[in-house]
Formats: sequence, structure tokens, C-alpha cells
Amino acid sequence: MKTSVIRRSIDILKSLGLAFLLTIILLLILTTLLTFTSLKEDNITLINTIIMILSIVVGSISLAFKVDEKGWLNGGLIGILYFVILVLINFLFIKPFIFDIYTIGKLFICLISGAIGGMIGVNIK
Repeated sequence: MKTSVIRRSIDILKSLGLAFLLTIILLLILTTLLTFTSLKEDNITLINTIIMILSIVVGSISLAFKVDEKGWLNGGLIGILYFVILVLINFLFIKPFIFDIYTIGKLFICLISGAIGGMIGVNIK
């Protein structure tokens, strides 16, 4: 029992790591595009949200491949943990945490994206 909990925790951490690695890569591509093309800065919020969704879905699919059951629950967990880590990073480096409708919307997007990614991952395998 204890080894299965440890194994699942490691799988969750690996999937979160994959999600954040993909986020970093996509954000680097975005900054390169912003620097060297005529891409408007008005689109940054939308593109950041798309990057977040893609990263959570990929991380959730990765976890669902390893777990083989309850993809929606495991994917939702990835989404929530991703959101919590983003909030902590935001709190540490940028500004204090403000709980508003924008934050609730981001949490909802993370949760739904993770659940959908987990369902996709379970059903693909």
C-alpha cells in the first residue's frame, strides 16, 4: 500500500513536471514570436491561457497513461495542483494573492482542462 502511494505521488510529480516543462517551452516560443514578429501584445492573455490549457491536458494525459483508471479525477488533480503552483509562484515573485472572479475562472479552466485530459488519456490507452 505504501509503495503504491509513493509510486502514484511520483507519477503525479512527473506529470506536473512535464506540464510545467511544456509551459516553459511554449512561453519561450511565445516570447520569441513577440520579439521577432509583428504579433500584437493584446493577445498575450489569450495565448497564455491556451498554453496553460495545453500544458494541463498533456500532463493529465501523461498521468492517465500511468494510472489507467479514474482519468477525470487524476486529471482534475493535475489541473488543481498546476493552478496552486502558479498561484504560489505568482505570490512569491509578482504580487499578493487576490481571490476574485478571474482567479475562480482560472481555477475552473484548470480543473476542467485536467479532467478532460485525464479522460482522453484513459480512453486513448
